[in-house]
Amino acid sequence: MTKASKPMSAREVFARNLRQSRRLKDLSQEALALQAGLSRTYLSEVERGTRNIAIDNMGLLAETLGVPLSELVNPSAFKVIGKG
Repeated sequence: MTKASKPMSAREVFARNLRQSRRLKDLSQEALALQAGLSRTYLSEVERGTRNIAIDNMGLLAETLGVPLSELVNPSAFKVIGKG
């Protein structure tokens, strides 16, 4: 019998989707942070899921990346490479 995996939290979903969206745009953390007016350290913490990000900053990052915010919070927006 297979143990069911724990669903990702909203913070983890956002972190994963933000990282993947940034990489698809071929941007470094530093470049995205600079364009969004945020610190690279802050962005790194958000992408690792260790920082609780404000909704305003979520919108700012989505706008900077040119993607809808809904894409960054959608658990099925991106598939983790090698996991389906």
